[in-house]
Amino acid sequence: MAREKISFATCNLYNLNERGIRMYGDADGWTQAEHARKILWTGQILKIMRSDVYGFQELWHADSLVACLREAGLADDYTPLVPSGHAGQKIVCAGAVRSDLLVGEPEWIDEFPSIFRLTSRGDDPQTSEISVSINRFSRPVLHFEIKPRSDRENVHVYVCHFKSKAPTQIFREAWYDRDIYSKHSEAIGSAISTVRRTAEATALRTILTQQMKGTNTPVVVLGDTNDGKDSNTLNILTGQPNYLLSGLSTGGSDVDLYTTQTLQEYRSTRDVYYTHIHQNNRESLDHILVSQEFYDNSRKRIWAFDGMEVSNDHLNHDDHKESGTTDHGVVRASFKYQPA
Repeated sequence: MAREKISFATCNLYNLNERGIRMYGDADGWTQAEHARKILWTGQILKIMRSDVYGFQELWHADSLVACLREAGLADDYTPLVPSGHAGQKIVCAGAVRSDLLVGEPEWIDEFPSIFRLTSRGDDPQTSEISVSINRFSRPVLHFEIKPRSDRENVHVYVCHFKSKAPTQIFREAWYDRDIYSKHSEAIGSAISTVRRTAEATALRTILTQQMKGTNTPVVVLGDTNDGKDSNTLNILTGQPNYLLSGLSTGGSDVDLYTTQTLQEYRSTRDVYYTHIHQNNRESLDHILVSQEFYDNSRKRIWAFDGMEVSNDHLNHDDHKESGTTDHGVVRASFKYQPA
């Protein structure tokens, strides 16, 4: 195989499940009509944003993803990546890949690496001790490999979904005292969510560093990180690489990741990228991150950036349950084979 172009997309499916199955506190789940609209809309957006590789978040049921691929006309040529027996028990990260690209079997990474540590006595006398005991991802990270070209290394793809910004509910905790904590529950809950999201970014960063350090392995991360590209979450995950504005094939970093949002901004006159709206605040929570093998100005470039697009018009209407839409934008990035 000698593919000249490769494309990736990330899409939060907004609780895609079979009809009538409980989700969180919703005992009834999707009605038949609501489910039908979700399948129709999702199939249409996958067809419009057609990519070689899709990363998904918030999938509850394998059958619903298969139905979306069928609606998009992709079922014959694509392999859905879903855990065995996944039938509405919980939400997972999932994928769909052109069958001729997929290599080996996918894996879902639930546990943090054994070397993961967030413990410190403080780095100066005024800083108190800290210890975070999180040891697993809220949503297991999907990892799989593709081979766009037989003369190049496999590309490793990771699909992630980090803890949301919504405050963690603390009223069920044994230590919770309503008289004391009710007025502080939002702040405490938000802090807990932030710590969890930060830990998840650090754990995935550890996995990526182990994968990339001292190698020429191409890596792509597709995900809903629930944070923007300038956030601490993304800074941890990407390593904050230096983007060269001139000088082709002179830069690059062994372990850093480059956001396709930034790569697109360098080619645009405006920043109109947003993938989520909350209380009229437009944010970019969904990202495609790539290693130096996909970065134009890298001396180790294999694939050159060919453009990024976002489908987000549906976010202007907060009727996702009625319309079948997702509450996130769909991001797609493409690359062309052009070694440095």
